[in-house]
Amino acid sequence: MRILPLLLVFFLSACNLGTSAVEITPEPTPDLPRVEIREPANNQEVFEGTEFSFDVVARDENPGVAYIELRIDDVTLDQVSPTEGEFVPVLRVSIPWRASGAGLHVIEAIAYRPDGTPSDPAIINLQVLERE
Repeated sequence: MRILPLLLVFFLSACNLGTSAVEITPEPTPDLPRVEIREPANNQEVFEGTEFSFDVVARDENPGVAYIELRIDDVTLDQVSPTEGEFVPVLRVSIPWRASGAGLHVIEAIAYRPDGTPSDPAIINLQVLERE
């Protein structure tokens, strides 16, 4: 019975004899630019022909936002770049639109870095109603 504990200690200590401590360094997930559509609100209803603007804000501390792209139903409405330089840490834009095409529309805003790295899209739905 005394041999069993000795064998156990021997085997446990032998497990680490041939190995060295390996430190695994995880690769950091790169931060992406962030973008939000501040106006209009998600699921807002507007009448066809109504003129309003999309208020969009993008942020990226390093290296910065080069432009914002706004899409309606996967079709680019506009791309807006900063006026004060090639890229900025915060870019707020107002993109005008006259509501057209009765029905549900998917609005996407995407911010881009100078190297073309996109943000995750900010997405809202907008219901355009026919005028009676």
